[in-house]
Amino acid sequence: MSRPPKRVLFVCLGNACRSQMAEAFARAYGGDVLIAASAGLTPAMAVARDTIRAMGEKQIDLRDHFPKSIRHLGRSQFDLVVNLTSFALPDDIGAPVEEWIVPDPVFLKYEQHCEVRDEIERLVMNLILKLRQKQNAPRFRGQGSGRLKI
Repeated sequence: MSRPPKRVLFVCLGNACRSQMAEAFARAYGGDVLIAASAGLTPAMAVARDTIRAMGEKQIDLRDHFPKSIRHLGRSQFDLVVNLTSFALPDDIGAPVEEWIVPDPVFLKYEQHCEVRDEIERLVMNLILKLRQKQNAPRFRGQGSGRLKI
């Protein structure tokens, strides 16, 4: 019996660069184990042009994407929140938080923007691999206190 995909929210400041890239990589590579979304603490007006260009080099089209506020998620439930902001998230986030320290590329040169993109791709792939390992791990059903929960 397969486990359902994990709902993962990627959060950055403006939802214009880092979280958009992470969501796009997660959707492109990990749809079998996760359902990805992204949001920003203070959403920008648009996805950064360099982000669209850099992701296009990876054959991922972000031209129709737009920044969203973490407040617009309402009562959405997530199994994991990945914080790319380096700031504290709201207390009522309602899910375990994983911190990824990744520079904000919004004002960096294009080459550095691409370096950030590649780091986010690596981090997302590591997350996907961890989720796949958990999904494929055997489930044990025991009796009493010897029960192993996975």
